[in-house]
Amino acid sequence: MTTHATPLAEAAPKEPAPVEKPGRDRYFDLLRALALFRVVLYHLTGWAWLPLVFPSMGVMFALAGNLMARSLKRPAGQVIRGRMRRLLPPLWLLGVVGVTGMVFQGWGPDADGHPGWWLLHLTFWIVPLSDPPYAEGLPGVHGFIGENWAADLAGPLWYIRAYLWYVLLSPVLLKALRALPVVTILAPIALAVAFEQSWLTLPGERIPSALTDFSTFGACWILGMAHQEGILRRLPRYVVPSVAPVIALAGLWYALHHDFGTGNDLDSMPLAQALWSFGTVFLLLHLSPSWKEWPRRLRPLAGTITLLNSRAVTIYLWHNTCILIAATLWDQLWGFPLLEQNAPGLLESVWPVLALVWVLIGCCVLAFGWAEDLAAKQKPRLWPTGEPRLRTRGSRRRAAPGG
Repeated sequence: MTTHATPLAEAAPKEPAPVEKPGRDRYFDLLRALALFRVVLYHLTGWAWLPLVFPSMGVMFALAGNLMARSLKRPAGQVIRGRMRRLLPPLWLLGVVGVTGMVFQGWGPDADGHPGWWLLHLTFWIVPLSDPPYAEGLPGVHGFIGENWAADLAGPLWYIRAYLWYVLLSPVLLKALRALPVVTILAPIALAVAFEQSWLTLPGERIPSALTDFSTFGACWILGMAHQEGILRRLPRYVVPSVAPVIALAGLWYALHHDFGTGNDLDSMPLAQALWSFGTVFLLLHLSPSWKEWPRRLRPLAGTITLLNSRAVTIYLWHNTCILIAATLWDQLWGFPLLEQNAPGLLESVWPVLALVWVLIGCCVLAFGWAEDLAAKQKPRLWPTGEPRLRTRGSRRRAAPGG
């Protein structure tokens, strides 16, 4: 017997399909983990070719720009406050330890002869709109940490300052990107050219330093935003593979013609860094497979990659200090004649020191990483290899990644 649908059944509205919330992009998580590892290796070894193999800072800024554009679907003020809340507590912990140590070793208002300016500049350890100050030439602790340790501790802070300014400028950059995408993406590189050719010069150090960082990595941040906005996907498929290598090779050509090598690599060549990072990031975003789940081959590394992403700020802030401590401790082995005579190659090798560096970084994650959870309104965890959970009143729910 044939049945027919009733008119009521025909008129019944279909249930709306559930809206899938955006999840973590595991490809981006992998890039961020690789970037962190490369940063640590480079700062330990100083190998000039490492930034060419993988331009970590450009990648990290691009990924941050991507997340910022996604977050800006909410009110801009709310997003900026959230980003600052996530960024600043780990910096404050570094400042509590570092500035206290500097003061104990004699650093103070009279160190530079300008007590008022010293106190004013200390506020940059609270909100790093400019580079926080630090003591220079401090003695080390024999057998534990080398001299001038404050300079190593403060070394990564330029990234925090640059990141904060990108966050503050992102609402304006996003509007400009939507209105004039090509002009907005290329504007930082044009600024880098202007600085390099001395067409634009500014007095002082703080403002030129901030603008130089913007000109060097601003295009990468905006590329990340463009990827999130779908602007890159609207390009014909042949454009990026055709254009990106040319831009990257232009940066390499410039570096090779300006005495590229150890002690004079991309980090000391803002224009070359800008071009190489832009071209490489452009390709990486173009190839983006958008993994919602880990590919089978990467699943054994999923916990480690998640840990690196969950503690990215802590690792970046403390890795220079860990390198200095590891190198100082390893140098003590030269005092054992048996090792000096029979295993000089081991004592000179970088790989045992690298392993010790990561052990110390792990200790910093345990000691200070919880600040990232509190800043993100998550339950503090010592060793976060799984997905976080938000701290809520009366119930717990999974954290929305990238919020």
